[in-house]
Amino acid sequence: MGRRVQVSCGDRREVPVATVAEQMVEVLRQAGVERVYGVVGDSLNPVVDAIRRAEGISWVHVRNEEAGAFAAAAEAELSGRLAVCAGSCGPGNTHLVQGLYDAQRSGLPVLALASHIPSGQIGTGFFQETHPERVFTDCSNWCEMLSTPAQLPRLLRVAIQHALGSHGVSVLAFPGDVAALPAAGPTGTSHFLTEQAVAAPPWSQVQELARLLNAARRVALFCGAGVRGAHAEVMAVAQALNAPVGHSLRGKEWIQYDNPYDVGMSGLLGYGACHEALHSADLVLLLGTDFPYDSFLPQVHTVQVDHDATRLGRRTALELAVHGDVAATLRAVLPLLDAEKDRSFLDGMLSKHCRSLEDVIGAYTRDIEKHLPIHPEYVASVLDDVAADDAVFTVDTGMNNVWAARYLQPNGRRRVIGSFLHGSMANALPHAIGAQLACPGRQVIAMAGDGGIGMLLGELLTVAKHRLPVKTVVFNNGALGMIKLEMLVSGYPESEIDNGDVDYAGIARAMGIPAKRVAEPGRVREVLAEALERPGPALVDVVTDPNALSIPPRITAAQLKGFALAAGRTVLSGGVGRMVDLARSNLRNIPRP
Repeated sequence: MGRRVQVSCGDRREVPVATVAEQMVEVLRQAGVERVYGVVGDSLNPVVDAIRRAEGISWVHVRNEEAGAFAAAAEAELSGRLAVCAGSCGPGNTHLVQGLYDAQRSGLPVLALASHIPSGQIGTGFFQETHPERVFTDCSNWCEMLSTPAQLPRLLRVAIQHALGSHGVSVLAFPGDVAALPAAGPTGTSHFLTEQAVAAPPWSQVQELARLLNAARRVALFCGAGVRGAHAEVMAVAQALNAPVGHSLRGKEWIQYDNPYDVGMSGLLGYGACHEALHSADLVLLLGTDFPYDSFLPQVHTVQVDHDATRLGRRTALELAVHGDVAATLRAVLPLLDAEKDRSFLDGMLSKHCRSLEDVIGAYTRDIEKHLPIHPEYVASVLDDVAADDAVFTVDTGMNNVWAARYLQPNGRRRVIGSFLHGSMANALPHAIGAQLACPGRQVIAMAGDGGIGMLLGELLTVAKHRLPVKTVVFNNGALGMIKLEMLVSGYPESEIDNGDVDYAGIARAMGIPAKRVAEPGRVREVLAEALERPGPALVDVVTDPNALSIPPRITAAQLKGFALAAGRTVLSGGVGRMVDLARSNLRNIPRP
């Protein structure tokens, strides 16, 4: 019989390890795992029972394994540590796939424990038989089958280190009967690498980057999520080059705040002068972004900096590819830059950015306390105002992405999490569950659409069961709003997008969650503030205008032929909340002769 060292709040004591499942749980504890998200059942029972008897680790019962994978992804996103979900054989495994795809595409260290049918039945077409080693291949960086006790603990440690080292998903599949077998040997201990080296760019690339930046009269910076931790360096480069700074949706939270060079966001949800700045520049510097919408990039005169060399040049042709961490690269190139004294390009873009916001802001601020149905823009603006300075927002895919992009103001402490790369519906609520468990002391707000909340409605039961203080705000327009827009601009008559008039507040109250439904704009601030201040879970169901994102009259018929251009123009011309105040402030900072 092997021995295990069980870690609990600093207490280290040895207890017997009897089974493979117990050995698995002990390795997870050594990796710092505190919880496993999933639905219990049959082939998973040995692992669930081992968790029940272990200290320092718990099982989080969700209503759908998909939600468990989403929750694990959010925990990994916020903590930076390994997060774990599990699914039983057959349907339990296949339910995991959606959330794992999201975690994989977001680059998050998630481990999935995928139990399998009895080992003696594999290959016979047995009840609930699938092939997990095939099912999970496309949504993971590592996927292997544990077939004998002798493969542990080594194989699980390999899975964990792959997830941590590759910033992605690992899947360990195992037959349920193998998990119940006696352990083959001692667990021992092994250190997991969690802090990785920073990629320093080759000096030749730094020199060439400096040459190109110095030769260009007009430089524009476009920043993605890879600028996390590099805010000061980006601002220093922007100042040296008098360069406007734009960002993607995932880059917004890391670069927009305290940024006097901000010209907004590009892409389908974009706004302001970012698109024009990129296309008017002599040189575009892409920093830590794998921006997927290549039609919004100029496709010429571009340099890209990324710590992942596989991303370089896959969205646009490059004059120079720089392999390195963004902050390290900018620190290296800064001393080589010639200060640009001409501010005309920067000042011109700041002015256009401000005007573009001022021209449209009135459409969403006039008579807001009288407009029925309620403007969703107004709800998002109020929510941004009353939320905590370090709030974590989880955002459903669809129109809520638009409201979050326009109205949630970053400050370096807030976080905004969504299915921004996989684009899955219904992510906000399960993401909020994982976020709240990862950060029990922070305010977590799920910005849910009625389409998203309806898809994984059972996870409100998870919130209620665990008494998680998640605040769910449902933007209830009774329709699949983004799909409606897609149909409109593609020339299709809207069809089957109606979600009906559903009282989600009533449903939440029936589940034991305090909830209110709001249909009058004058009550929005009061009800949201009350929900955020109360202890425990709360839900606010806001009846919003299904036609909030209408096509402006100046969009031409030709432009309506393509969704990307039409939707891009629509949101580029939409309300953007108090960001107009930021633009005006930046404009006032322009030096005058």
